[in-house]
Amino acid sequence: MTLPLFDTHAHLISDDWDTYPPKPLRPDLPVPKKPDYTVTAEDLIRLMDEQNVSGAALVQRGHLYGYDNGYILAAAQRYPGRLHPVVILDAQDPATPDVYRDMVANQGVRGFRLAGLRPWFLDTAWMSSPQAMEMWKTCAELGTPVTLLFFMNQLPYMLPLLKIIAQQFPDLPILLDHGGMPYGMTQYEVGLAKADGRDVVLPRAPHFGIDTTIGLFEDTPNVMFKITEINMERFEAEGVRAAHVVRRMVDSFGPDRVTWGSDVGQSMLWDYTQKAAMARAAADFLTEDEARKFLHDNAAAVYSGDAR
Repeated sequence: MTLPLFDTHAHLISDDWDTYPPKPLRPDLPVPKKPDYTVTAEDLIRLMDEQNVSGAALVQRGHLYGYDNGYILAAAQRYPGRLHPVVILDAQDPATPDVYRDMVANQGVRGFRLAGLRPWFLDTAWMSSPQAMEMWKTCAELGTPVTLLFFMNQLPYMLPLLKIIAQQFPDLPILLDHGGMPYGMTQYEVGLAKADGRDVVLPRAPHFGIDTTIGLFEDTPNVMFKITEINMERFEAEGVRAAHVVRRMVDSFGPDRVTWGSDVGQSMLWDYTQKAAMARAAADFLTEDEARKFLHDNAAAVYSGDAR
């Protein structure tokens, strides 16, 4: 039997650039370039139907659209119950908590995303300033999960900081994009390393760098981890079998804290059919119950409140 999937990490790209133009996250950043492809809501639904994907979290692609969440909100309104928007807003804007409350109440928003801007921005205000902490409180009050994107050079200080925050909100689900570990290194970061003449050498078995990074969350049960195509790209490049890493993560954190996401709309090395097949192959060393949780139930419970 082919187990169902729930996609925790789908990015949409509209084909209507006039209505949804690229926008930077900060005024001092350049306007993002348009990608040479689109992933519309209709495209995603068709792909999901083909691969037995019951639902998807629409993660705002902040490095393309900035804080303009318009397209994922419109998409979710067209496909309620299937598509669940995870928005990015300026966490340091005092108005954001009220804006977000309205989005949750009236626009079907199911999560909030905090994203580091670029690897060379080493500040922590975007996730822990007094204003940002108001957003954490708001998400905890509403019961909507928070996802975070860290770059690899930020892990040594961002992960301990996140643990402090997670312990303040023990009932709030927190998901780390691309696992928050060395094998979550993006192609963008790989390119920067190569441009600097640095070799990319990632930790090997049996720990895969988990012990020195996200291992600190073993006793923090509200922190969860996404395995996405970005991870799959690193596994492939390093000759590591994804199933070994997933098994290691389930052994460390239990079966309820690891999820799958495609990263469609951002990572496009493999098509959606291949992404789904790789997700299911990553569960090869799990029991059927563990696999069902990894591939579907954990994410469905967080984003739609339905693990069936």
